[in-house]
Amino acid sequence: MKKLQLLMLAGAIAFGATAQEEQKSTIEFTPVHDIKTTPVKSQDRTGTCWSYATTSFLETEIIRQNGPELNLSEMYFVRYAYPEKARLYVMAHGKGNFSEGGQAHDVMKVVAEHGIATEEAYPGRRDVSKPHNHSELASSQKVLLDNYIKGRKASPSSVWYKVQDAILDIYLGEVPAQVDGKTPQDYAKEVKIDADNYIELTSYTHHPYYTAFNLEVPDNWSDDFYYNLPLKELMVVMDNALANNYSFVWDGDVSEKFFSHKLGAAIIPVDEEKGFAPQEEKEITPELRQEAFLSWQSTDDHLMHITGLSKDQNGTAYYKTKNSWGTNRGGYDGYLYMSESYMRQHTVAIMVHKDAIPKAIRKNLGI
Repeated sequence: MKKLQLLMLAGAIAFGATAQEEQKSTIEFTPVHDIKTTPVKSQDRTGTCWSYATTSFLETEIIRQNGPELNLSEMYFVRYAYPEKARLYVMAHGKGNFSEGGQAHDVMKVVAEHGIATEEAYPGRRDVSKPHNHSELASSQKVLLDNYIKGRKASPSSVWYKVQDAILDIYLGEVPAQVDGKTPQDYAKEVKIDADNYIELTSYTHHPYYTAFNLEVPDNWSDDFYYNLPLKELMVVMDNALANNYSFVWDGDVSEKFFSHKLGAAIIPVDEEKGFAPQEEKEITPELRQEAFLSWQSTDDHLMHITGLSKDQNGTAYYKTKNSWGTNRGGYDGYLYMSESYMRQHTVAIMVHKDAIPKAIRKNLGI
């Protein structure tokens, strides 16, 4: 009897999902702003969305500044971020976060110190005919570091970092000394990417507005600071950026019921029974946003790249979002559209060029 009930329930769920999918197909997106960018890529079997989103952003920044359309290496930034992440993990006696995750500023720190590489100069894998797969890379480093921390009192070693470098070189390859005949640092200057020009913004009420604070999310492993804005002004920055041909990196929650990359939309509907059809959405206040953050409902699951703004049949604004899951996993050729309400609720932080921020807001931030 119980088995029959389960089968009936599964059938009902399948029927509901089919009906909802039919409704979702009725959303139509009309472009308002559409920023030129580079092709969608796939992060494959890696947890490096932070590098893919930010690398796409940098490629787009180069285009915005009248530079060439480039294919930059995501793994170049990953290769240089890991040793610093390992150092902090060891210094914290294993109490910190050592994982594949990261933030947009992790890319910018590598740019500032080590420059930029193209995909051709650093493909980040030994066999370029195969997709990226970091399951062994991540676990091998973690075992090395944990064993070192565990054995320090008995037989301390001073060469663990050399072993880690060897692991990284084995899986990702040795970093290039030159990119198109220049050092990676000079190459970054040639394509006009200056890490000091970029800033991360967020909006939470447990810290004062117009100040910078250490954003309390696990993947902020380096304890970097984010500037805090009122929610209304954070949205103003996003809209002003897109209206003036500036894209931005988005960090936020993608584990919600009404986030569907497959169907290419993310919304917060008033009437959930309507599915993903055009409809009224919930009004998101700073209080609701704060509650979602503190209760871990809204977490920093994923980083993506915002490249435009569209509106649906009802005039609802949607942010065109370039994902890093390839072009064959649903959505709109690798893109999806997140509604304004979804952005208000589930944006953890953004990274944007300072010039994209309205002057009055920049003055309040003191930047």
